[in-house]
Amino acid sequence: MQWSDQGYVLSARRHGETSAIVSLLTREHGRHPGLVRGGAGRKSRGMLQPGNRVEARWRGRLEEHLGTYTLELAKAQGSVLLDDADRLACLASASAVVEQTLPERHPYPAVHEAFGALLDALSTDNGAWRPVYVRWELGLLEQLGFGLDLTSCAATGATDDLVYVSPKSGRAVSAAAGEAYKERLLPLPAFLTGSGNADPGDVLAGLTLTGHFLERHLLAHDSAGIAPARERFIHRLARRETGSRC
Repeated sequence: MQWSDQGYVLSARRHGETSAIVSLLTREHGRHPGLVRGGAGRKSRGMLQPGNRVEARWRGRLEEHLGTYTLELAKAQGSVLLDDADRLACLASASAVVEQTLPERHPYPAVHEAFGALLDALSTDNGAWRPVYVRWELGLLEQLGFGLDLTSCAATGATDDLVYVSPKSGRAVSAAAGEAYKERLLPLPAFLTGSGNADPGDVLAGLTLTGHFLERHLLAHDSAGIAPARERFIHRLARRETGSRC
């Protein structure tokens, strides 16, 4: 069995003295692991940074086997973030969430494309990547069958003044309809409905929103909870927000 595909490095862990087990997000074969011989060496470590785009050739005796990868670096998109702790934490979060939520060896071309778009956003240091990441998690939920409906109020059908989300249905709720039980609703940042800019507090509210549904729908049976890399990313953003208010 063999195939060739384009992929993004999600993770690489040492295997034995010289090899590494590498997880890629490929376009046609989904989240797929493979053994890279010599992957623990200095020459390969730079190529195996999360976020790097590679051309991959996989071989295995049977489709379900781990198999081996032969990789060629196509674009060092992850390596360029090594000097920026915030953007690197965002990349680590995205990579970990993909590994935790996507079933292995199942193709999700739209997720692959969205991951590349997130990396493109991360390549610029203008702050726009923060709301892009929130939208990326919303898109991931949608691709996995758990999209949120933020277009109209679940109670009245209104399309304006949407400020809450039902934690059960994932549908938007207007300010008027949700006033009586707003303590039980999730805040809906205005930038997710196209009616406002994304300040740091809004981004954190967006991550609270997506995190709730990631845990509710995709990680309900994962005793470890949501990926630690995502928690570390949120803590970094929260510290930035606290510092900006001081």
